[in-house]
Amino acid sequence: MIDRSALRARLPDARARIARAARRAGRDPASIRLVAVSKTFPADYVRAAADAGQIDFGENKVQEALAKMDETADLPLQWHLVGHLQSNKARKAGARFDVVHSIDDAALIARLDEAAAAAGRRVEVLVQVDLAGETTKYGAGQNELLSIFTAARTARAVQVSGLMLIPPAVEDPEQARPFFRRLRAVRDRLRDEGVEPAMLNELSMGMTHDFEVAIEEGATIVRIGTAIFGSRPVPNRV
Repeated sequence: MIDRSALRARLPDARARIARAARRAGRDPASIRLVAVSKTFPADYVRAAADAGQIDFGENKVQEALAKMDETADLPLQWHLVGHLQSNKARKAGARFDVVHSIDDAALIARLDEAAAAAGRRVEVLVQVDLAGETTKYGAGQNELLSIFTAARTARAVQVSGLMLIPPAVEDPEQARPFFRRLRAVRDRLRDEGVEPAMLNELSMGMTHDFEVAIEEGATIVRIGTAIFGSRPVPNRV
């Protein structure tokens, strides 16, 4: 059973932590978008967070997200796909999600663009970057990034707005800091190489364990689950 009072306390606490981290970095807290990662939690949790003023929600799996979208269709929510997007799910994702954080190849841009255009929608996307070379994680290598951005220039319904990162799992959030700095450096290098600044506005990085460090290093979107919804029934770091 959902503990609404606990959720109502955790959500403002997460927002306050975001604000404190932003001020430490000399940034405006309003420049950071909080995505509440609701994966594995039922739609009642989404509704409770929405009642507390949350708008952006993140899901890992397309099918699970679609069911929650249907159950909360009366609410003005923004839905983010923060998990890996399989090419065979691109059509469904393009028709329903507002933001996709996990683009990692040019062909996926084309599939998502076709689906979004057919549905008469605009979809914001971020390019997931692999900076650790972990075989268990997805993401484009640095030498693949320019081709993805080049493909995005001809998209009709998809707008690339930045980069996303999932750093290696570490005990100390400070150990994630170098990866956040590297993603910011990748963003700056892409600008120097001629990628339009409008395609590089966002840095989606930082989860429950390390979002404050990510904000200090320039995150504009943080993806927070446990610190808002509580512990999940299965171990998860988001």
